[in-house]
Amino acid sequence: MKDDRNSPFRDAGTDRSAVAHVPDTPQTRAPAYRLAFADEDFLCRDELRPVRLQLELLKPELVLDERGIESTIVLFGGARIPEPAKKNSARTKTLADLSKYYEQAREFARLMTEKSMESYGRENVIVTGGGPGVMEAGNRGAMDAGGASIGLNIVLPHEQAPNEYVTPDLCFNFHYFAIRKMHFLMRAKAICVFPGGFGTLDETFEALTLIQTGRMERVPVLLFGRAFWESIINWEALSEAGTISAEDLELFRFVETAEEAIHAIEHWDGAGERRGEIPGR
Repeated sequence: MKDDRNSPFRDAGTDRSAVAHVPDTPQTRAPAYRLAFADEDFLCRDELRPVRLQLELLKPELVLDERGIESTIVLFGGARIPEPAKKNSARTKTLADLSKYYEQAREFARLMTEKSMESYGRENVIVTGGGPGVMEAGNRGAMDAGGASIGLNIVLPHEQAPNEYVTPDLCFNFHYFAIRKMHFLMRAKAICVFPGGFGTLDETFEALTLIQTGRMERVPVLLFGRAFWESIINWEALSEAGTISAEDLELFRFVETAEEAIHAIEHWDGAGERRGEIPGR
């Protein structure tokens, strides 16, 4: 990344290139001689964890700033949900039935990206986890519209690669889940959640907790598929038990289609709306 500021000092990149050509001696081969910022073994030491956390926070932030991206629309959802054309290979009938949300995610991302391009791709850019399933559908929908989209991938024990629809220079890889989740929400203007597993639940409840506690401004949180969400979470029981307030059930709304989600975002007033109702419908 080029630093355009005028400076009288020799820049780090020049020195990193220069050390590749120093004479080969026992001293220059020693790990101690490596430039600290170019020494991968040094940067991976346990004591350098605070530095790595900061680097993962800074790198995507600087790139997105340079691209002029001001706001995002977040898509969370399951990696195992297949596109309808492949639903016959799904592990379970439920997954096959949930394949309809792949198409809804794709269509929602397409429609939102078309709107985003009215601001030259600066506002309401689709961001996903960069993986398969619903994430793939989101990035694919943005590509359908001819726009860019962001992928926030993470290194997992099993080998994986980002889906092919993420805009390459907006595709990031993370070591820390916590920093990755921060980047999902730092520019978020709406959060759309499709059926998913542990990862989707983790991301959803972190967002709801931040909004509930006032650590994040209220934005539309839309859960696609009322039947799915009400079958896995007894929302009313949380309220009746008093572990959350009745008002906390107003922090999100159920939707079924891409068009409903777009309408909900455009008419979201931020407070006092009944859960599951679409204003003006």
